[in-house]
Amino acid sequence: MKRLFTLTICLLSLQVLQAETNTTNSAKSIKQINRVAKFNPDVVNADTTILPVLNQSLPLSTYGGLYKRRLDSIRKDIQLDYNEYVQAYIDLYMHNREEMGQVAGLTKYYFPIYEKAFREAGIPEEIKFLSIVESKLDPNAVSRVGATGLWQFMGTTAKTYGLNMDNYVDDRRDPIQSSYAAAAYLKDAYQEFGDWLLAIASYNCGKSNVERAVEKAGGVTDFWSIRQYLPVETRGYVPAFIAMNYVMHYFNKHNIVAQACNFSTRTDTVMVKRVVPLNSVAQALDVSLREITILNPSYRMAVVNGSAKTPRRLIIPQTAKDNYAALYAVLNGADAPVRPAAKPAAYAAVQYTPAKPERKIPTHHKVKRGETLASIADMFGCEVSDLKVWNHLKTNRAPIGAMLKVSAGEVAANVPDDEPYSKN
Repeated sequence: MKRLFTLTICLLSLQVLQAETNTTNSAKSIKQINRVAKFNPDVVNADTTILPVLNQSLPLSTYGGLYKRRLDSIRKDIQLDYNEYVQAYIDLYMHNREEMGQVAGLTKYYFPIYEKAFREAGIPEEIKFLSIVESKLDPNAVSRVGATGLWQFMGTTAKTYGLNMDNYVDDRRDPIQSSYAAAAYLKDAYQEFGDWLLAIASYNCGKSNVERAVEKAGGVTDFWSIRQYLPVETRGYVPAFIAMNYVMHYFNKHNIVAQACNFSTRTDTVMVKRVVPLNSVAQALDVSLREITILNPSYRMAVVNGSAKTPRRLIIPQTAKDNYAALYAVLNGADAPVRPAAKPAAYAAVQYTPAKPERKIPTHHKVKRGETLASIADMFGCEVSDLKVWNHLKTNRAPIGAMLKVSAGEVAANVPDDEPYSKN
């Protein structure tokens, strides 16, 4: 009994100490807000106050008014509500300071592309922040289920919205093509639901899931009213989108600095009407192959497979005028010029090996450790469902060492130099 009493006293002492610590931390956090803002936190200026990531033990009422006013001040066509779900994502993003600094730097290149596509489609500009939630502005991002690119398109949806995928090209990785496809999807979803937050929710879980949630909620077309009926991931998807609007507008108020892009953001566009390896383009322009592949992520084999019938877009960094003559010579079939000082090999993210006169596209693939059906499908430009059908698989597991069929049939050899490869 004495031992039990002693233990009880110890536990109570710990609870009191913890309560005192929380109170002290809360008081320090409030003092910090007051010291930075120089007046009461309830009336701080939303545009000038610099805030740290706040103590989670503080109630929303302590600082929620500031976040709400800031969100209200950036509201455009989409209502950016503030609540505890949104605040949780703001805190999450703000803790990843280096990552958010990198993303903020990348927006200088990708956002003008998004804004043009959205403007032409007639959808709100602020939806551009959704791409950060999806991929952190990485055109080569691939999810565990095979969603790919800046806008994380699944293969079936990508094809529905005009994106091409074959052994040479994956338009899901193309910033321009995928942005127009994302804009088209979201516009269709808005026309169906009449609410942008529901359209955004459908981008994550599909229109059918939103339709069922609306039905369960009695026909109400409001995200917060149907949220409980949506898949778990989607319940946080819209708050994450709203939080990212806040973060990208006010990251500098949280002492996050936008980092410079590690590639050229001043670019030109040329149309290519023949098959041209990207390393020849890099040599002609006297830039690294890495630079060219970053600007042209959709070319899976580091080859622009253009033709007179279907010319392909090539994005190049702006360079000295003398280099353009060398580039156009390469695009017209000349060999790349030999430079006296080659770029270091470490810069080349992808190495290109010139194709032989006869080359066969693989129809089978041996599964290596760490590979998944999603990564294999992405590698060969097909769907996970295709791999399962062709190989009689009942699960999404890729058996290590198994030889999987990765094409519906034999693929023709002797691919002409002036025609793009097609699986059809």
